[in-house]
Amino acid sequence: GNKGEDIACDYLDKLGFNIMSRNWRYLKAEIDIICKDPETNDLVFVEVKTRSSDEFGQPSEFVTIKQQKMIISAAHQFIVSNEREEEARFDIISIVLLPNGKQELEHIKDAFYATL
Repeated sequence: GNKGEDIACDYLDKLGFNIMSRNWRYLKAEIDIICKDPETNDLVFVEVKTRSSDEFGQPSEFVTIKQQKMIISAAHQFIVSNEREEEARFDIISIVLLPNGKQELEHIKDAFYATL
């Protein structure tokens, strides 16, 4: 949860992303991180998945189609209510917390699209 999101925000911050919002909610949907990509100027909606092991698969594999649809709906509401005009992108940051205190992080850009 929060630890994974903190790690993801630190990672994005180091890459120069502008973090605009965390845990943005619309109805039953929540977007973990909303930020701006400094290279493309895209508005990026990030789903963070954190696990203590990858024994049952990568954390990113647990973002369901239903979750994707809810994130897309919330992102649409964010864009409309904030009158944003940038291109939108949906990324997943997958984090595995290792027993030695370190973590493995994978950033999947364009992990899914708003055409669901």
